[in-house]
Amino acid sequence: MIMQKWRATRRLLRYSPKSLFDPRSNPNSEHSVSRSASGFAHCVDGEKYHPREFPPYIEHKKERSLWNTTERGLERTSRIQYRYFGSLASKIQRNPSFSTLNSDDINYFKSILGEKNVIEDDDTLLFANTDWMRKYKGSSKLLLQPRSTQEVSQVLKYCNSRRLAVVPQGGNTGLVGGSVPVFDEVIINVGSMNKIISFDQVSGVLVCEAGCILENLVSFLDNEGFIMPLDLGSKGSCQIGGNVSTNAGGLRLVRYGSLHGSVLGIEAVLANGDVLDMLGTLRKDNTGYALKHLFIGSEGSLGIVTKVSILTPPKLSSVNIAFLACKDYFSCQKLLFEAKRRLGEILSAFEFLDNESLNLVLHHLEGVRNPLPPSMHNFYVLIETTGSDESYDKEKLEAFLLRSMEAGLISDGVLAQDINQASSFWRIREGVAEALMKEGAVYKYDLSLPVEKLYNLVEEMRTRIGNSAKVIGFGHLGDGNLHLNISTPQYNDMILAQIEPFVYEWTSKHRGSISAEHGLGLMKANEIFYSKSHETVQLMASIKKLMDPNGILNPYKVLPHSIISYC
Repeated sequence: MIMQKWRATRRLLRYSPKSLFDPRSNPNSEHSVSRSASGFAHCVDGEKYHPREFPPYIEHKKERSLWNTTERGLERTSRIQYRYFGSLASKIQRNPSFSTLNSDDINYFKSILGEKNVIEDDDTLLFANTDWMRKYKGSSKLLLQPRSTQEVSQVLKYCNSRRLAVVPQGGNTGLVGGSVPVFDEVIINVGSMNKIISFDQVSGVLVCEAGCILENLVSFLDNEGFIMPLDLGSKGSCQIGGNVSTNAGGLRLVRYGSLHGSVLGIEAVLANGDVLDMLGTLRKDNTGYALKHLFIGSEGSLGIVTKVSILTPPKLSSVNIAFLACKDYFSCQKLLFEAKRRLGEILSAFEFLDNESLNLVLHHLEGVRNPLPPSMHNFYVLIETTGSDESYDKEKLEAFLLRSMEAGLISDGVLAQDINQASSFWRIREGVAEALMKEGAVYKYDLSLPVEKLYNLVEEMRTRIGNSAKVIGFGHLGDGNLHLNISTPQYNDMILAQIEPFVYEWTSKHRGSISAEHGLGLMKANEIFYSKSHETVQLMASIKKLMDPNGILNPYKVLPHSIISYC
C-alpha cells in the first residue's frame, strides 16, 4: 500500500556519469551549463595529475555582453548630493572629502588601461550604474576595466591619492545595492580578468582570476571530473570574485559548507594599491592571522579581490532528485531532521518553497509544470543526494522515503526518472526569483533563522500586511536560510513601512541574522546592529579605517553611516 501511494519510489536517475554531476547540465534544459565544443580543448590536453597553466576561458555557447542595455528601459539621472532609496531610515549624504572626476584623471586612466578600457559611454554607464533589480542606481561617469592585478593596483593607488571613491563590480547580480555606485564613484569592473591560472587534479585546487564567470568554472571543472562547491541560480552572470567578496551561499552549502572553508587563498589589492598575495593552495596553514577571511564577505570594502584559490570536490556518479509535498511546515522541518540522520553523507541539497512560490513559477515561467498534479500542496521540498555507489544510494534513499511516508511527513512526491525531469525540478526552485520579478515589484529579505521558527515570520508578515501584497517564503532549509519576498504591483512606501523595521526586529528577537548570504550592501548597512553588537561593529569600523583610511572603497556600504567618520 505504501508503495502504491508513492509515485515512483524506484525511479532513480540512470544516466551516464558525464551528465550526472549536476542535473542542470542537461543541454536541452533552459538552465543547461554551457559546454563549448572547442573552448577547453587546449586546456585539457597535457600532463595529467600535475598543476597546469591555462589560457583564458572563452565561452562560445552564446554572446553575453555585460553591458547590453537594450532590455533596460532606464533613464540616466544627474549627479546629486543627497539621495534617498525607498524609505531608508536616513538620507545618504555624499562624503564631502571625496574628489570629483576631471579630465586629468581620465587621461591618466587611459594611459595605464588603454582607451577602450576606460568607458564613458552613456548607455554602458547606465547599465553599470543600475542593479539588476532596478532598485539602486548611481550616477558614475566612468567605468574602468583593468586586465591584471597590476592595473588594479595602479588604479587604486591613483584613486587613493586623489580621494576618488570607487565601487568594485563583477557580474552585478547582487540584491542589496552593494555593486553599484551610490553617487559618482568610479566603477572598477574586473570582468576582463577571467583567466583560469591552474588546476591540480590530485588536490582539486583551482586557481583563477576574480572575473571568471561561475558557470564557466563549472563547465571547466566538469571536463576535469570535479565540481564547484558553490552553485547559484545566477551562475551564468555572477563572477567568482564577487561570490567570494559577498560570501555567497547557494544550493550546496548544506553539503560543502561556506566559502570561508572552500577558499584556500586570495590575492587582493588594498586601497593604497598594495597587493596582498595570500594565494595559498594548502588545506593547512597555521602561520599567523588568517587574513583571507577579512576579504571573504567584506563586499569590496577592504580591498578588491583579484585572484582566488578554491578547493573543488570530485564529481560523483550517483545523483538522485526528489520533489516532495508536505502538508505543513512542521513536516518540512521534521523531514530535514530525518534526512540528515538517514541520508547523512549523501545529502547534497535540501530546499523548500511554499505553495505561493510554486503558483508564481507556474504562472510566469513558460514550460514549467506542476510535478505533482492535479493538487496543490502547502509546502514542497526538493532533496538531492550525491554519492559514488548507485545501488547503495538508491537503497538508502528508498528506505528514507518509505519511512517518511509511513510517518506522514510526505503527502506526495516523485523521483526524477531522467536528467530532463531532474532539470525541471531544479527549474522550479531556481525560477522563483525570476517569477517574482515578472510579477512586479518585490521586497527581498535574506535571513538566517532557527529552522523551527523560520516560517513563523512568513505567517506573521502575511497577517501584518493583509491583502495589500503577496508574501512568499522559500529557501535553503538545510542551512536555515529563508528568502522572504513581499511582492506588490509597484514599490510602495506604505507597504515598506509595514515591512521594515519589523522584519529586522523579528529576526533579531529570534537571534537570527539579517543577511544570510546576500551581504549588507547599501540596503542593510544601517541595520547591522540587529545582528551584531556595537562593540563588534566598532571593531569592524577600526579595521576599515586601518585598511582604507580615506574610505574610498565601496563607500556607504556594509557599515552604518553613523559610525564611519569622514576623513
